[in-house]
Amino acid sequence: MSILDIEATDTRARIRVGDAYEVTKKPRGLDVSSVQKIPFAPMDAIPSGGAYEPQFTMKTPTEIKSGTYFERGDILVAKITPSFENGKQAIVSALPTRFGFTSTEIIPLRPRKNEHDRRLLFFYLLHPDIRHYIAERMEGTTGRQRVPEDVLLDLPFPCFDPKEQTTISDALEMVQRLIAIESQSACTIIGLKQAAMQMLFTQGVRRKAQKDTEIGPMPENWDTQALAVLCEKTDTVHLQREGKRIIEYVDVSSVSREFLTIEATTRSTLQEAPGRARKRILEGDVIFATVRPTLLRTAYISAALNDQVCSTAFCVLRRNPKKAADKFLYYLVQRDSFIRQLGAVEKGASYPAVTDRVVKEQLVPVPGLEEQRRIVKILDSIDKKIDLHQRKRAVLKALFETLLHKFMIGQIRVANLTFLASR
Repeated sequence: MSILDIEATDTRARIRVGDAYEVTKKPRGLDVSSVQKIPFAPMDAIPSGGAYEPQFTMKTPTEIKSGTYFERGDILVAKITPSFENGKQAIVSALPTRFGFTSTEIIPLRPRKNEHDRRLLFFYLLHPDIRHYIAERMEGTTGRQRVPEDVLLDLPFPCFDPKEQTTISDALEMVQRLIAIESQSACTIIGLKQAAMQMLFTQGVRRKAQKDTEIGPMPENWDTQALAVLCEKTDTVHLQREGKRIIEYVDVSSVSREFLTIEATTRSTLQEAPGRARKRILEGDVIFATVRPTLLRTAYISAALNDQVCSTAFCVLRRNPKKAADKFLYYLVQRDSFIRQLGAVEKGASYPAVTDRVVKEQLVPVPGLEEQRRIVKILDSIDKKIDLHQRKRAVLKALFETLLHKFMIGQIRVANLTFLASR
């Protein structure tokens, strides 16, 4: 049931957002030139997904050529696509001055009375049903559509008394804080992983004596070879339609910007058009996106089904088992130095890209098989910690969305959450 369809099942009164909130306007006669420094928050500084505070820089009045006026305590809501759909919004509380300026693509809202807990509206606007409802009413040309102020103010809003608002907001805020903790933990370990990779691929597991090479320092007993030397040949296939045959498929868009392992359950299916070119992938392959904006998205295929294929926008790296340990190629291409190597040779103005040949021409450090396995074991253990935090974050995000929805449609009452708010 949509959050906007609750009138039929819930007896709670409904109001308009505009009954409780108004758009903050710059006061007439305000002389901003009398202020030495004014906080300014560009669109890039507005967080998304539930974080409250925007980042801002202090500017002189003459440096602010245009912008939207806001005050301490306001809710800032992005009105332009796709920022609105992505949940770009903030609550301004840690402001060194009484007012500031932000992007002209922001709508600032403030409660008409102190009895309204602005956190509740902040969370309400994150609900997928609400964002979808408002997005359908955006105006403007494709790619530059905006949320009209009156659409936001006319939005139906469930009516809670002040105590209910506070208790609900406390509970939702607690879950959001836990999400932030898991996100930060994952980011910290990702940083540690990069440091570990730098050490392992330049000093080795046992930090043996080093030598200088054209791609940087590495242990004396390691070799420098083209990536292709570690790989076997792969094939591009032109799959034909055979009745209602379903092809297991991994597209570039399904691979996140973070390195990940793709399991059988991750894949989508499609019915191929006759003659369409795809690249066959097998268990243990590494797929490496070669076209921006998805360039460098990388995944390890942990299990492959029959007729497993991927987009031709991937370079498929299939290890030679006599020269590369399982998953060694996966970590080899994640190194910052390898990514910088490719960035220096990518071509194209509109859609920069690298070819499969260029990817496999790159020189890489090559230790013996046993040391490769040790390196993989260390990095695998780090990846498991990253994955744990990311999975916790996903569970908490689902919990937040469920709680928000059930609060708004009256399936969970405040009396049942007193213990949460008191912790």
